[in-house]
Amino acid sequence: MVVAYVMVKAASGDADRIRESILDLDGVAEAHIVAGDMDFVVKVDVDEPADVKLVAADGIQGISGVETTQTYIAMG
Repeated sequence: MVVAYVMVKAASGDADRIRESILDLDGVAEAHIVAGDMDFVVKVDVDEPADVKLVAADGIQGISGVETTQTYIAMG
């Protein structure tokens, strides 16, 4: 099992729709709207490291309104 955290910067004013779209992706365990430099913290729980890319790059970055992401794979 691989756990990763994806920090998401998104267009303002559309947070609820973006959060729901993120939560609809396979492999997303949690998605929280946060204050600070990023707009969301997303917990990804998948079987293989390559699956993290599918969720972050192919899934989250493909959502309308998402501007940038930073992904961190948990080591323990």
